[in-house]
Amino acid sequence: MTDTVDSRAVMEAIEWRREQVNDAIPENLPVVEPKKLYEASRYLLDAGGKRLRPTILLLAAESIADVPTRSEPYREFPTAEGPIDMMSAAVSIEIIQSFTLIHDDIMDDDDMRRGVPAVHREFDLSTAILAGDTLYAKAFENMLETGSTGDRSVRALSELATTCTQICEGQSMDIEFETVEAVTTEDYLEMVELKTAVLYAAAASIPAILMGEDDYVDPLYQYGLNIGRGFQIQDDLLDLTTPSEKLGKQRGSDLVENKRTIITVHARHQGVDVESLVPTDDVEAVDEATIDDAVAELEDAGSIDFARETAEGLIQDGKENLEVLPDNEARDLLEGIADFLIEREY
Repeated sequence: MTDTVDSRAVMEAIEWRREQVNDAIPENLPVVEPKKLYEASRYLLDAGGKRLRPTILLLAAESIADVPTRSEPYREFPTAEGPIDMMSAAVSIEIIQSFTLIHDDIMDDDDMRRGVPAVHREFDLSTAILAGDTLYAKAFENMLETGSTGDRSVRALSELATTCTQICEGQSMDIEFETVEAVTTEDYLEMVELKTAVLYAAAASIPAILMGEDDYVDPLYQYGLNIGRGFQIQDDLLDLTTPSEKLGKQRGSDLVENKRTIITVHARHQGVDVESLVPTDDVEAVDEATIDDAVAELEDAGSIDFARETAEGLIQDGKENLEVLPDNEARDLLEGIADFLIEREY
C-alpha cells in the first residue's frame, strides 16, 4: 500500500463514497413506468458492487478542487462558473458499468452476477436487452445534469460516447480471441484497455473536463487507463488463486472455459499446452485438485509471476501520473486505490 495512506483509510474512502453513490442512484435513476423495465434496469445497481469507478471520479474531483475529503453527504463542487453536481457524473459512470454487465451476461449466458440471478434470468432476455439499452441512454442523461458549461458538458459526453464505443470494440476482440491461437501479450493488453480500462480512464478524467482543468485531463486519463489494466490482470490472477467460496464462483472458470487471459497467453508462448490443463469444459464438473495442478504448471512456466509483475508495473505507471495534482489527501487516496486494485483478494 502507498506510503502516504494506509489500507484502512482507503477502504473507508471507498465505503463512504459507495454509500453516497448508492443513496444517489434512486434519485438519478428512479423506478417509473413501465416498472418492469426500470426494475430490471436498477436490478444489478441495487444488488451492490464496489463502486470503484465513481469513487475514483469523486476523489479526482476532490483532489482537483483541493478541498478536504468529504465527511458529510455532498453533490456539488464549486467552480468559477458555478457549482457542478459531480454525483450525477459519478452515477453516470456506474450506470455504464451496469449496462456492460447486463450485456456481458447475456453474451456469456451466465446465470449469476453479484450473488443474484443475472438480469436475463431474473426477468427475461428481451427485458434484459431493453434494460441495458435504457441504462446506456440514462448515463448520457445523467452526464447532462452536472450543471457544467455547455462546451465542457459536450466534451464530457464525447468522452463517454467514445468510451462506450471502445468497450464494445474490446468485447468484440475478447470474443474473437476465443477462436484465434496467435494472441500476443500486446493483443491482450489492447483488448483489456478497451474492454475494461477505458471506463476507469473516463471516470478519472471527466471531473477535470467538467471543471475546466485541462492540464489534469490527460494525466488522470492515463492514471485510469493503467490502473484499469492492472485491475483486469488482478482479476485474471484471482480466478486461479482465490478459493471459490471467497471468489463467488468456481475457481479456475476462465481456464475451464478457455478464456484468454494474460496468464494463458504468456503460458502458450512458453510452450504450455493450456487446453490440456483442464480436461473438461464444464465449470461445475472441475475439481479443486485439477485447478491446483494447472496453477502449479502455470507457475512453473513463470506465467503467474509475469502477470503479477505486469500488473504492478501498470499500477506504478498509473500512480506517477498523479504527481501533477495538488498534494492533498484525495490524491493520496487515489494512489491507495491503485494499490488496492492489485492487492485485493476478491
